[in-house]
Amino acid sequence: MCGGISVDDREKRLEATVVEGIEKVPREDWNSVLAPDDSPFIEWDFLHAMERSGSAARATGWAPYHIVVRQTPNKRIVAACPLYLKTHSMGEFVFDHSWADAAERAGIRYYPKLVMGVPFTPHTGRRILTAPDADRPRLLSMVGQLAASLCNENKLSSVHVNFCMDDEADALRDSGFLERLGYQYHWRNLGYANFDDYLARLRHKRRAAVRRERSALEEQRVTVRAMVGEEISDRTFAAMYDVYLSTIEKLYWGRRYLTREFFDLLRDNFRRCVCFVGAYSGRELIAGTINFEKSGVLYGRYWGCFKDLRFLHFNVCYYAGIEHCIERKLMRFEPGAGGEYKWLRGFDPVVTRSAHYFAHAGLNKAIANFLTRERREVEAWVSAGQNRSQLKPPTPSDEEQQ
Repeated sequence: MCGGISVDDREKRLEATVVEGIEKVPREDWNSVLAPDDSPFIEWDFLHAMERSGSAARATGWAPYHIVVRQTPNKRIVAACPLYLKTHSMGEFVFDHSWADAAERAGIRYYPKLVMGVPFTPHTGRRILTAPDADRPRLLSMVGQLAASLCNENKLSSVHVNFCMDDEADALRDSGFLERLGYQYHWRNLGYANFDDYLARLRHKRRAAVRRERSALEEQRVTVRAMVGEEISDRTFAAMYDVYLSTIEKLYWGRRYLTREFFDLLRDNFRRCVCFVGAYSGRELIAGTINFEKSGVLYGRYWGCFKDLRFLHFNVCYYAGIEHCIERKLMRFEPGAGGEYKWLRGFDPVVTRSAHYFAHAGLNKAIANFLTRERREVEAWVSAGQNRSQLKPPTPSDEEQQ
C-alpha cells in the first residue's frame, strides 16, 4: 500500500507519509506526540510488542501502515496514528461482520480494509496523536483526508477509526466519515476511601450480592492480590501467557492472537504499565487477569483460569480491580467490551464513538441508514442503563469530585 500528501499550513509545511511498521519510526519521535493522559496502548513500546511478536502482523491479517506527519524542513513529528491493513474483522470490537456480509452479497469486495486503532484492544482514547503545540483541528482534518485518499487510491473498501475521541469523530465526519455510537461499561471512583465505602454506594440488593460473592472466595480459601510494575516477577510474566491461553482454548470460537513473545516483550519493555491480578490457592496460581494502568485509569484486558470456582471471575476481574483503583486513587476502570453483568456491579454504560469511511457510494448510503437506526437504540439503552444504575444517586460532593 502506498500514499502520501504534502500540505501547506500557512508558513509551516507538513508532509504526511505512510510507514510500514512501528520499528521504522524512532521511539522518541512517536512518543513525542503523546499526551500525559493518553492510554498505554498507543505508546511505541506497546505497538512494537504487538508487531515484533508477530501478534499484529501481515501473517495474522494486521499489516501495519502507520501515518506520520512531519514538519519540513526540520522533520519534527507533529502527528501520528496507528493504521493497519486488515484482511478480516477479528479483534476490533466495533463489529462490522454484517456490513461485510452485506457488501459481499452485493458483489462489493469488503476486504482488505483499513483500521485506525490498536489491535485486540477496545479502549477509548486518542487515535490521532498530535504534538501539544500543533494545530490539532488542522491535523485531524489532514489525517482524515489522507486516510480516505489511501482507501480510494489503493482500491480498498473502507476505513474504520474505532473508540476515538469526540474531537476526532467530529473532524472525521467533516471529512466524509460516518459516525457510529456504541457503549461500554466503566467504573468511576467517586472518592471512595475503601471497598466498603464503594459497597455503601450500591443499592441494597446488589450490595448483599457483592458481599456474598466476595465471601465465597474466603470459604474456598482463595486469596486475590494485584501486582503492578516491578512487583511482578519474571516468573509471573511467564505464567501470563498460560492464563491468556486458558480462556482461548476453552472457547470453540477463540483465536490465539497474542504470542508468547508478546508477553516477553511486555516483561522487558512495558512492565511499568502492567497490572496483574492473580488468584491463589495456597501458592498455586489458579486464575488471573492481565490489566494495564496509566494516568489514573485501569484497563482490564485478558482473563483466564485453571480451576472453575464459584464467583472467581467476578472477584478477579472486577472486585479486585475496583479495590486496586481505590487503593491507588485511580479515577476510572475500563474493564473491556460487553457484559451487562458489569452494570450489575456498579459499572455504568458510557457512549463510545467510531468513524467509518466507505469508498462505495451505495454501501455508504446503506450503512448510513443502518447507523441512524442503531444510534437511537444505543442512546436509549445508555440513558436507561444510567437511570437504572446500581449505584445510589450521587451527592453534590460526589459530582464535584468527578
